[in-house]
Amino acid sequence: MKIIVESGATKSDWRITGEGADSSRGRLFPGMNVSTMPLDHVLEVLTGALDSLGRPGLEGIYLYVAGIVTPAIREALEGRIRECVKVGEIDIQNDLVAAARAVCGRSEGIVAILGTGSNTCFYDGATVSQKVRSGGYIIGDEGGGACLGKLFLADFIKGLVPDEVASDFASRYDASYAGIVENVYRSPAPAGFLGSLAPFILSHYGNPYVKSLVDGNFQSFVDRALRHYDTGRYPVGVVGGFGYACRDIFSRICAENGLRLGSFEAAPINGLLKYHD
Repeated sequence: MKIIVESGATKSDWRITGEGADSSRGRLFPGMNVSTMPLDHVLEVLTGALDSLGRPGLEGIYLYVAGIVTPAIREALEGRIRECVKVGEIDIQNDLVAAARAVCGRSEGIVAILGTGSNTCFYDGATVSQKVRSGGYIIGDEGGGACLGKLFLADFIKGLVPDEVASDFASRYDASYAGIVENVYRSPAPAGFLGSLAPFILSHYGNPYVKSLVDGNFQSFVDRALRHYDTGRYPVGVVGGFGYACRDIFSRICAENGLRLGSFEAAPINGLLKYHD
């Protein structure tokens, strides 16, 4: 049996494949993002999920986690996995490789992640051969749900959000300044909190202010990330729940900028199941 895990900042999707396993039904656990969460917190999530699944004697575990940037992080995650279960092969990759393998398989293409965060790359069919650094939710992640939430809150605390939208927000969330600061600066997963505001913001897309905010977030992603690639030769495949939910809006923005789009996938897990079959 194999375990394939795809994780973002908000949730992680765990699938078991092999004889007697139903890979179409996954188990959801808290998200893991080692660039925005303390490593100890990520290791706790990993341990809890493995203990819950209780699958000894695995052929392999294929873990795709947002924010994998150094060998030391890979070693820490692999060490914890081997403490918890008996397993043969362990392959730990970042969310960019997950998206590339999901939408490109073993073919060339431009890949865009639009989820809680954002990322881009050119995939040569085997490796990520060109990449524009994302920067994370504080200094980057243009186009993603967390960036949209950050833009909205920055306007909200300064009284720049139209009254009808601001009032609705205050009726649904802790809109006090203290509450916002607590969630953004002291919670264990601030990017997840910011991204969780995206559905509310999109529900007001008919408001001119919100439309400008959402469109501007995607335009920034096009200008600061996608322009670096040969979009005249290759279409852009999009992976991520936020991008999938906004596919009509994002498609329009890309068309206005002369970009061709490939497929939209809400999550990479189905493509990863095929890749590891």
